Amino acid sequence: MAATRRPGRNHLFIPGPTTIPDRVIRAMSVQSEDHRSPSFPELAKPLFEDAKMVYGSKDGTIILFPSSGTGIWESALTNTLCRGDKVVAARFGQFSHLWVDMAQRLGLDVIVQDEEWGTGADPQKIEDALRADKDHAIKAVMIVHNETATGVTSDIGAVRKAMDAAGHPALLFVDGISSIGSLPFKMDEWKVDCAVAGSQKGFMLPAGLGLLCVSQKALKIAEGGQGGANDRLGHVYFAWADQMNANKGGYFPYTPALPLLYGLKEALTVMKEEGMENIYHRHHVLAEATRQAVAAWGLKTCAKEPKWNSDTVTAIVVPEGVDAAKIILHAYDRYNLSLGAGLSKVAGKVFRIGHLGDLNELSLLGAIAGAEMAMIDCGVKVTPGSGVAAASSYLRENKLHKA
Repeated sequence: MAATRRPGRNHLFIPGPTTIPDRVIRAMSVQSEDHRSPSFPELAKPLFEDAKMVYGSKDGTIILFPSSGTGIWESALTNTLCRGDKVVAARFGQFSHLWVDMAQRLGLDVIVQDEEWGTGADPQKIEDALRADKDHAIKAVMIVHNETATGVTSDIGAVRKAMDAAGHPALLFVDGISSIGSLPFKMDEWKVDCAVAGSQKGFMLPAGLGLLCVSQKALKIAEGGQGGANDRLGHVYFAWADQMNANKGGYFPYTPALPLLYGLKEALTVMKEEGMENIYHRHHVLAEATRQAVAAWGLKTCAKEPKWNSDTVTAIVVPEGVDAAKIILHAYDRYNLSLGAGLSKVAGKVFRIGHLGDLNELSLLGAIAGAEMAMIDCGVKVTPGSGVAAASSYLRENKLHKA
């Protein structure tokens, strides 16, 4: 028996990939072209400058790889560190766990600071670890800005203050994959040395383009600073030097992901038109409306305190005895709504609503209505319409843009 056609589109509310603006889709619909042609730099060169805006940087260097965010993690580590180097990493969710795992598998000595899931990085613990490192054996601090698994945002500005208070020269690496382009990010002010991002979230593109912003300090180390260039962890595909040498002329050392570059050009234009401050405000309003819905349902978020709340994803804890995975499956099968699953320690305990990228009030209310109906269908005692009413009330009172 043939499958019944499902009318309407899938409503994508996982915390990435996000919905792609129609104009960006159209911009990516291009014929193949010669990426060594004399005119190719007209596309490529502006991208290296324009992308700095999203990072809050004027002094950084943008490097683009055909890669997921995981590849950009690896590039940050392998271009700056040596086998056996000590690094400090806060671990408080699935993605911070995976970055720790990568660092260990690459041969780094990781000082893991475990925090309760639902909280984030502890600046005081980081400061204490750096103060105790009298010989400056610690070469980097690794922080996930926005932990997608739990809906938690860490305070990178506070981490930088802690590092400065300790007077320690360690590099600051930040995973901004689910924050950059959606949440305020201040690369230069926070003195971030490597900030990694992926195309499929705040940049509103398909997956496949990794974006990295690198400080001058990190570039000097990559050129042969700490440990010496000959001791550096191995890297070929992710070599910064190869990329930057080719980028100077507006080219790449190997075949680039051409449609994604055209998409990035248009996505950056979209972001300029809206304005970064408006983008940040819009994400905050939509996130708070989601949290209002959660409260109206009588449920709690995975984030333990308001200070940890993420403005790009909300992880919602289901009642004891309820399997969140069944709610997610039912939402998909019955309402064509994609919700984020709980990962690792919170698998089956939470479902996640991603509210980042190209969305507005009505988009979000569709996700809240679908989640509400799916919960009721699965036996969760939620008052019909309660979450939608709370969210819509908040959205009517708060405009998405400041101006």
